[in-house]
Amino acid sequence: MLLDTGSAGVRVMASALGPALAGSLPAQTGATDDPTHNASISQCAIFASGYTWGSVKRADVSIGGKLAGSLPVQIVSDGANPTPTDCASRGVVDIGSVAQLGANGVVGIGSAVRDFPLAAQYVLPATYYYCPSSGPCANTRVPLDTQVMNPVADFTTDNNGTIIRLPSLQPGGQASATGELVFGIGTQQNNALPSTANIIPLDSNGFFTTTYKGSAFGNGVIDSGSNITIFGDTAIPFDAWGRYTPSTTLSLSAVLKPTSGALKSATVPFQVANTASLLAGTYAAFDNIAAYTSVSGYFIWGLPFFFGRSVYTALSGSQAGPQSGPFVAF
Repeated sequence: MLLDTGSAGVRVMASALGPALAGSLPAQTGATDDPTHNASISQCAIFASGYTWGSVKRADVSIGGKLAGSLPVQIVSDGANPTPTDCASRGVVDIGSVAQLGANGVVGIGSAVRDFPLAAQYVLPATYYYCPSSGPCANTRVPLDTQVMNPVADFTTDNNGTIIRLPSLQPGGQASATGELVFGIGTQQNNALPSTANIIPLDSNGFFTTTYKGSAFGNGVIDSGSNITIFGDTAIPFDAWGRYTPSTTLSLSAVLKPTSGALKSATVPFQVANTASLLAGTYAAFDNIAAYTSVSGYFIWGLPFFFGRSVYTALSGSQAGPQSGPFVAF
């Protein structure tokens, strides 16, 4: 499973569950715009790398001894309903297979409790659908309590956030790296938030501002689900796949700060190496790989950010000592 601080909710490939288990899970119903209130709910989930389509069902999810009971989860590519046109035409690829995603599914443990709160208020394209037994699926609003949910928020204890701890890497990368996922912030002896931590509050969409080379990127995010750092800098050469290819490794820096307010900012040094060359080798863990994006406003601090750090993600509406979520800290 792909551990993702850039999304909320559990999404599992139907092929990984097998037909018996996938078919036995109870379907989520109760879409706001469903006149019968009995039609099953399906979802189109959009990620930077593509989309997943599949039914929303209820399942007991156990992670590291913690239980999220009867959790709404997405069963990806279960074949229950055809992919709607507005989902398939989003301009990204279908990542609804183990081969495309590179994992059996996604465990989204970002700052959001539910994956798309706006869908409780508005009918949005390529988001939630109710699917009657006959006829096509239709876009719909979905109440919060039936939306795909961050499993951490459903734990009975240690449910205000997470910590990901990954070791520093050797120069040039490593074949692998082993880290630690800790549940809760300031709830146990092993998850205290240090007084020296950089704390960056998040806005209602889970973003902060990254200032890089004098330009402000308002959609900044720390995202363990992206294996590279992603930002737009045309001064750095990149290949046809967007991977940065500088002739020598660049030492850069950026400033992370809240999108509003006057809390302390944090300057983060980082490196960008020839990503295409590194990925052509046999190593898998790198702290200096990055790619270009033409999408304005986005600065995605991917997995390279996590190496050599403890990264805290506090849930929206939570409390971690005197600090209210949502926030990220490191």
